[in-house]
Amino acid sequence: MKHIVGLSALITTAALISTPLHTATVSVDPDTIGKAPVTSWPTFNGDYSGARYSTLTQIGPANVNRLEAKWVYRITEVGAQRGAPVPVIKCTPLLVNGVLYVTIPDHLWALDAQTGKELWHYDWIDHGGHLVGQRGVGIWKTTVFFQTPDDWLIALDANTGKERWRKNYADARKQYFSTSAPLIVRNHVIVGVGGDAMDMPGFLDSFDPETGELQWTWFSTPRAGDAALKTWPNETASEHGGGMTWMPGTYDTMLNLLYWPTGNTNPVFAGQGRPGANLWTESIVALDADTGKLRWYFQVSPHDTHDFDNTTAPILFDRTVNGKPERLLAQAARNGFFVTLDRVTGKYLVVKPYVPLDYASGLSPEGEPIPIPDKDPSVGGSINIVNASNWPAPAYSPKTGLVYVNSVEGKAIYYLTDDSDKPSGYGGTGAGIGRAVRVLQAIDPLTGDAEWQHVYPNLNDAPTTVGPSILTTASNLLITGDDQKDFIIFSADKGQILWHHDLDANESGGIITYLLGGKQYIVFGAGSSLYAWSLHP
Repeated sequence: MKHIVGLSALITTAALISTPLHTATVSVDPDTIGKAPVTSWPTFNGDYSGARYSTLTQIGPANVNRLEAKWVYRITEVGAQRGAPVPVIKCTPLLVNGVLYVTIPDHLWALDAQTGKELWHYDWIDHGGHLVGQRGVGIWKTTVFFQTPDDWLIALDANTGKERWRKNYADARKQYFSTSAPLIVRNHVIVGVGGDAMDMPGFLDSFDPETGELQWTWFSTPRAGDAALKTWPNETASEHGGGMTWMPGTYDTMLNLLYWPTGNTNPVFAGQGRPGANLWTESIVALDADTGKLRWYFQVSPHDTHDFDNTTAPILFDRTVNGKPERLLAQAARNGFFVTLDRVTGKYLVVKPYVPLDYASGLSPEGEPIPIPDKDPSVGGSINIVNASNWPAPAYSPKTGLVYVNSVEGKAIYYLTDDSDKPSGYGGTGAGIGRAVRVLQAIDPLTGDAEWQHVYPNLNDAPTTVGPSILTTASNLLITGDDQKDFIIFSADKGQILWHHDLDANESGGIITYLLGGKQYIVFGAGSSLYAWSLHP
């Protein structure tokens, strides 16, 4: 592990403006992280709600045709140094006091947000080998927190990149790996873990931001004595049941509740070895932020057998329902169901398919889908849907009252490769068949119905597992992209294309916007490049 300052060989920067490098001190008041992002983007979703909504209006429908690239930051040699291709930028960049923080696995850069010039670079040599992605950092006061693929939480000085402390919170030898961005809530640094087909339990850890001391741990499968253990055949199956926590959750400051999505059940496709609903995998869970205690849960995919990781962000919003103000939560889940819940109690208001599907026979009294056993993977193969959504962020606009998601409509064939009574690992496989269709949807969270849809042209039969994130603004913009390397801006209310631009690669990370020096910027990753756009004078 080494710390490198000024590693200019790793980037090519095209700066179309000339300003001095950043000199202000980076510092974040934790109490401001939940506020609407304007001159900063201090946490993964901009604020705690997961809405990815900006109140900025400088860029709008009337002038969006004046957008131009201000600078491009290119990562060119990192992969070559390690003997592998350069990883794509999957992070959501954070912005604080004019400094952008950008990551790929094992690497963190601080950039001047006006010019794209590098301020410092942190390089970590890991021993896990799971370089599948890195979603970004968290910031608390003057410390930036970075998760490594081999499960270290690194605390760095946000102004210099100098390491302050490190904490190993999971064992990479047991196939845990980490791709997430830490969530900072008051004096808690909350981190999750990944591990697709490993026979281990998922968990969340909360650490003290100053010392790195562990504050609490919550496991996503139940232990002995917990009533939820009855949803597993035995304690051993539960302790090896998965439910990884590899995407950041959201947070209600008034209720002091974290809302975290949990991943797939293990063994992944071979459900015959784990009869039952298998809590709390494939769920949305509400946890007390100070203790990690479970307050409620809603299992979106009981007894999942199709790798429907329930890791799409739970979006928090407030609406009036039947004349009464309600605190709500919505999710466009990967299993094809759109759900809206009361985020105080977990009771459901809406559970409805948002893509064509036929693998559920109805809903339980709690509103949870009832899977049809005949749709489980089989030795001869069975047909079901592909992932309807994935980890790239959806969005919500309080202006329109709509949730926006990039969805996929398509079919896959699922095979059971381990039909024993005690399967392990994946226990099966799935592959897309036919031609999938990508659809941008604007969904009314009070009904589950799409107000409008935009079907993307699929010119190259693109893969169905990853789609771009979404950002909306108060000026009625919806910013996203397609799978044909297009950066697209729609009207949020009607779905009309207002502007688009060809890129060198598909958008691959979270889109952010901020006001800096009186100018609104839009920043996002595409492939191994970071783009900054603003209006031409």
